[in-house]
Amino acid sequence: MKIIGITGGAGFVGRHLTALLINKGYDVIIFTRNITGKKAIPHVLYAHWDAEKEICDTVSLGKVDAIVHLAGEGIADKRWTDKRKQEIVGSRVKGTRFLVSQLKEYAPSCKVLVSASATGFYGPDMSGMIPFKETDAAYTDFLGDTCKRWEAESEKAQSLMRIVILRFGIVLGKDSGAFKEFEKPMSFGVMPILGSGRQVVSWIEVDDLARLILFSIENELMNGIYNAVAPHPVSHTELMKAIGKEKGGLKIPVPVPAFILKIMLGEMSEEVLKSCAVSADKVLGSGFKFQYPEIDKAVKGILGKMN
Repeated sequence: MKIIGITGGAGFVGRHLTALLINKGYDVIIFTRNITGKKAIPHVLYAHWDAEKEICDTVSLGKVDAIVHLAGEGIADKRWTDKRKQEIVGSRVKGTRFLVSQLKEYAPSCKVLVSASATGFYGPDMSGMIPFKETDAAYTDFLGDTCKRWEAESEKAQSLMRIVILRFGIVLGKDSGAFKEFEKPMSFGVMPILGSGRQVVSWIEVDDLARLILFSIENELMNGIYNAVAPHPVSHTELMKAIGKEKGGLKIPVPVPAFILKIMLGEMSEEVLKSCAVSADKVLGSGFKFQYPEIDKAVKGILGKMN
């Protein structure tokens, strides 16, 4: 495989994946709604992609040997109004349906589709620290139903090519919205603890995620659904303490009660407060090796890149 396409390649994960692919000798085609004003990068081309308007540069799509599908409206970018929820669902379900239809018609050389999903597929881990596995059922809330429908559209490409669906945990990196929000108050000596702080966070460092995507492309034994999470989930308090420890200095824990988060975030607060331990056993069993299996090492690496 030589040419890798990425929908949503201009986003947070896409940028890290693109850098890795270039470093490994691949050419990359980024499928994006806005192709104007992009900085020229060796071995990277930009192609027009707008699933909502059903626009796709089919000539570029026909060149790819593999496609990574990351496109979708940000889950945490805006409050979940009815309109916003429709945008989140549509960008994933209808967007994936459109991509599969275009691959079927215009991309005969494409051998593998690696499609994003999310650990929002699962509900709260009511049984304590028994982690969710890929065979567990989808939860019956908004994100659980969205992920289930999203994955179903990706699976429709099985007759065309090998399919790998990665359920992303919370992706941590120096330019991620989540990590910035966790880290920012620490500069003022404040360590916000959301809700009880005991809720389990299943996470993955962004460079590990990019490596896992590439591993999924290159390893022909990868097939089906995998949890894209580090092997050691942590509580929210443990995550915040890891950041505070690495930043150094006095950090005063400041509780942010659940009712405040519900007022601020509405329905989205359920995801912030939800405890969701997710198993990495299947990914580990595939032979993938994490560079950042533990939160302390991941936080140290991220903050080192921010300095």
